[in-house]
Amino acid sequence: MNPFHASGIEGETRVVVTGMGLITALGCGCDANGLGFREGRRAFRPVSRFEVSRHRASEAAEVDLPPHLPRTRLTAIQEGRLDRAARLLLHAAAEAWEMAGWEPGVEPLPLVLGTTSAGMALGEAFYRQAAMEGPRGPGQARRVVHYQAQRQALDLMDAFDFEGPVTVIANACASGANAVGRGVELIRCGRASRVLAGGYDALSQLVFAGFDALQALSRTSCRPFAVDRDGLALGEGAALFCLERRIDAARRGAEILGEITGYGHGTDLHHLTQPHPQGMAALACMKAACREAGVAPEQIGYVNAHGTGTPLNDAAEAAALLKWAGGGVSRIPVSSTKSSIGHLLGAAGAVEVGVCLLALRGQWLPPQIGTGEADTMCRFPLVTEPRDARLDAVLTNSFGFGGANASLVVRR
Repeated sequence: MNPFHASGIEGETRVVVTGMGLITALGCGCDANGLGFREGRRAFRPVSRFEVSRHRASEAAEVDLPPHLPRTRLTAIQEGRLDRAARLLLHAAAEAWEMAGWEPGVEPLPLVLGTTSAGMALGEAFYRQAAMEGPRGPGQARRVVHYQAQRQALDLMDAFDFEGPVTVIANACASGANAVGRGVELIRCGRASRVLAGGYDALSQLVFAGFDALQALSRTSCRPFAVDRDGLALGEGAALFCLERRIDAARRGAEILGEITGYGHGTDLHHLTQPHPQGMAALACMKAACREAGVAPEQIGYVNAHGTGTPLNDAAEAAALLKWAGGGVSRIPVSSTKSSIGHLLGAAGAVEVGVCLLALRGQWLPPQIGTGEADTMCRFPLVTEPRDARLDAVLTNSFGFGGANASLVVRR
C-alpha cells in the first residue's frame, strides 16, 4: 500500500476559507501578523515563562497574550480554568468565527485541532506540586482534567455554542497542516458542510528542555537554509480556519479568503527524529498535493518551506524541492517564516497556511531575515527582503518527527 496520499478525487466539492484567526509572537490578529510577516520582523527574546539558565539555548518567540479574553459564552469560572494554550486557541478561534460571520447551527460542526503539547503546562504544574505536597493538593483534579487535549476542544465548543465530532491530531510538526487537510477532507467527502480546523501550542518547559537536550535548538539565531545554520528556535501560537463549501459561502455572500485545493500527506517510516536524507517523503507529499490541486510546479508562485534551520531538515527539504520542480526550481521563491516566529510545533503548519492566505490576498512574499550566506544546496531563490509578487497558487510544507509529512496547496 502506498503510504502517501492525495486526499481528494477530481470533481469534488471546492473548499474555501471564510474566516481565519492568528496569534503569534508578532501579535494577536491577522492584521498584526500580516504586517509582521510582510516586513520580515523577528519576534525572539529571552525566555521569561520558565527557568532556562541551565540550558544551551535561552531565547524563544513568546506571545504577549492580551489582558482579556474575547467575549464568548464561557462563564467566568470556565475562563479561570483555561491554561495558556487554551487561551491562545480561544483568541484565534474568536477572530476566525467573527470574520466568517458564523452562527451556531442545528447541524453538527466538526472541530479538528492539531497540537503536540496542548495543556502540557498543566501536567508540569501537577507533577511539580505533587513532588512538593503530594498528589491531593489544591487544584490537582482540575489540572488532570484540563491537561487532556479534548477538554480544550470542548471548552472551545462551549465558547461558541456548537456541538460536533472532535478530532485531535498529534503527529509532531505536521499536526497543524494535517488538521487543516483533514477538515478539507470532511467537507469534500460529504461528512460536513463546514469545519473549524487549525492548530495551537504554547511553550512549555518540558518541550523546551527536550529540544535543548537533543541539541536541536540554535544557540545563536534561527537561520533556515543558511550555510552556517545551527538549529531551530521555538515559538508558540495558534491559527484557526472556518472552512466551508464554496457554494455555501457564495450563497450567503461571505468573503472568501482563499481556497484549499490540494492536500498530500504520508509517513516515510525512516527514522524517529531524522528526515529521509533525500527528502523522499517530502517529495511524495508535494507531488500529491499538486496533483490533487491540478497544478504543476511551475504554476506555484511561492513555497512556504518547513525550513526549521536544522542541518538535516533543511538539506532534505532542499533535495525534495529540487526533485519536485527540477530545473524550474530556480524560478520559485522560497522562505521559511520560522525565522520570524520560531517553530510552533503543532501550530506551525496551521499558522503557515495563514501566512500563505495573507500573502495571496496582499500579493507579497514573506521574507526570512538574517539568513546570511545560503547553503549551496539551495537551487531556489530565497526571499530575504520584503517584496511584492503576483501570486495565484502557493505551496506550504510541514514535516515532522517520525516521518509525518504534509503539504497543502492554497489558491486565491
